[in-house]
This record gives sequence, C-alpha cells and structure tokens, in this order.
Amino acid sequence: MNDRERIGKRIAEIRKSKGLSQAKLAELTDIAPGNIARIETGRYSTGIDLLSKIADALGYKLDFIEK
Repeated sequence: MNDRERIGKRIAEIRKSKGLSQAKLAELTDIAPGNIARIETGRYSTGIDLLSKIADALGYKLDFIEK
C-alpha cells in the first residue's frame, strides 16, 4: 500500500467513525463528492490545501509524526 492509499484509507476510517457520508464530507470541505471517493481509494493525488480542509472538517490537523 502506498502513502496515497494509506492516507485515503485513514480518511475513510475517520469519516465513518464520525458518522459522516462522503457526500457530507464533500459539503463540509467544498470538494466534489467524486474527488472525496477518489481520495479515499488512493486514486487521486491531492495537495496539502485539500488535505488540510479534510482534516479540519474531521476535527484533525495535519502534522508530521515519527514513524
């Protein structure tokens, strides 16, 4: 699993744990629902600005953590 897939999977896990649909996350972030789906499956390479919007909508912040 590459980093894009790993991050997308984590976004999906967090979204589901908060009871949000992809459509609701799209609404909260102003990102097209299809792009949310592609991000979650690792088929869309997104920049830091979009990741930051998603993190904020999920109550997280972007940060570097030690492996």
